[in-house]
Amino acid sequence: MDQIIYLVYILSFVIGMITGLLLSYKKYTEPFVSKKIDIIALVISIIGWILFLNSQIIIVIPQYISITIGLFLVANVLGMRPGYGRYELAIGFAVSGIIWILGMILL
Repeated sequence: MDQIIYLVYILSFVIGMITGLLLSYKKYTEPFVSKKIDIIALVISIIGWILFLNSQIIIVIPQYISITIGLFLVANVLGMRPGYGRYELAIGFAVSGIIWILGMILL
């Protein structure tokens, strides 16, 4: 059963990377020139990292579903056109890490 779950994780990540690349090429027509943070990508990254890293804290959703959705969302931002999404990914990881540390201290 574990191998099937790992296969679902890998498929979720690959599908997320492909959709992130396709959507970012439609949204950004020129090569990376701006250093503005995309709010939508930032929200997707924060939600994805929280679902992925804090899946043991979220007891409403089963852990494997939380990880699968989180991997898909993180891969969407990670798979964006080269140069885009890196700030959003780092900020999302930092926010999720802080939530994880606070969750471990408080629990």
